[in-house]
Amino acid sequence: MSHDYRKTPEALARLTPLQRKVTQDDATEPAFRNQYWDAKEPGIYVDVVSGQPLFSSTDKYDSRSGWPSFTRPIEDASVVEKVDRSFFMKRVEVRSAAADSHLGHVFDDGPVEDGGLRYCINSAALRFIPVDRLEVEGYGEYLARFGGETSPTPTTTARNITAPTITTDEEHAS
Repeated sequence: MSHDYRKTPEALARLTPLQRKVTQDDATEPAFRNQYWDAKEPGIYVDVVSGQPLFSSTDKYDSRSGWPSFTRPIEDASVVEKVDRSFFMKRVEVRSAAADSHLGHVFDDGPVEDGGLRYCINSAALRFIPVDRLEVEGYGEYLARFGGETSPTPTTTARNITAPTITTDEEHAS
C-alpha cells in the first residue's frame, strides 16, 4: 500500500512562520541556530509539511556547516533535485518529492567513503521521529535501519503532523 504524502491546506496552516518561509518561499535558516544541526539521537527526519520520510540519522554526519547534513536521502525517490541559480551561483536545490517543500541543497563535498555528497538541509523543513516512536507514528517499516524488527506497512495512510517548536532570536532577547 502506498502512503498519501502531500501538501494540504491544513498542513500549511500548522507551519510556524519560519517553517513556511523555508519550505514554501525557499528561505534558509541561520547556521548553528536551528533545531537539528547537532542532533545525534537515532531516528528519521520527515517532511514537516507532508510527513514523507526524507533522511535517516544513520546517514547524518557533522559537516561543520551549522545545518543538518546527510550523505543520502532515506530513499532516492524521496527527494527531487533542481538547478538553483539564485545569488549569482549555480547550486543544486533539494525538494521533497511529495509536497515540493524546499529542503536545502546538495553539494559534492561530503564524505568520499559514503558517496561524496552532502545534503545540507534546513531543520525548519524537517520533523524528527525518534526510533522509539517510529512504530506508533506509522513509520515502523524503518525500524530495521536501527536494528529493530520491521513492522508491516500500516493500513492508514494519513499522517498526523505536528510542527516542531522553533524559537527565534527575538524570543531569547532580554
